[in-house]
Amino acid sequence: MSRFEYKVVPAPTRAERHRGLKGTPERFAQTLSALLNDMAREGWDYLRADTLPCEQRQGLTGRGTRDQNVLIFRRDRIADEVQTAAAPEGRAAPAPSSGPAPGGPAPNLGPAARDLPPRPDRPLAAPDDRDG
Repeated sequence: MSRFEYKVVPAPTRAERHRGLKGTPERFAQTLSALLNDMAREGWDYLRADTLPCEQRQGLTGRGTRDQNVLIFRRDRIADEVQTAAAPEGRAAPAPSSGPAPGGPAPNLGPAARDLPPRPDRPLAAPDDRDG
C-alpha cells in the first residue's frame, strides 16, 4: 500500500498582477509562489513540474495533441489521516478501522477504541482561557 497520495494541478499560464511588481518574470514568480504556498498550507509538498501530452478536440471532428504543464504535489497519508481525524469545533472524529474486512471477527482494540464520539446535544468543555 502506498504511503503517499498525490495531487496534480495545472501550472499557471498567466502572471497575475501584483502591486509593486513590474515585468512578467517577477509577476509570474509571485503567482507561482502564491500557488505553492497555498498548497503547502493544505499539507502538500511540491514534488516536480511535468509537461505531458493531452489529446483534445479541434473543430467539430478533429483531434490534436497539445502539451499541458502540471505541478505535482504529494503528502504523507498518515499525516493526512491525523489531520482529518480532528473534526470541526474541536470534536474528535472516530479513528479509521484497521481491522478485518466487514463480516469478519472484530479486533480487540481495548477500552479506548470502544469510547463513543461526543454527543451533538452535549457541548464540549471550553478550553481553559486563564493565563498561567
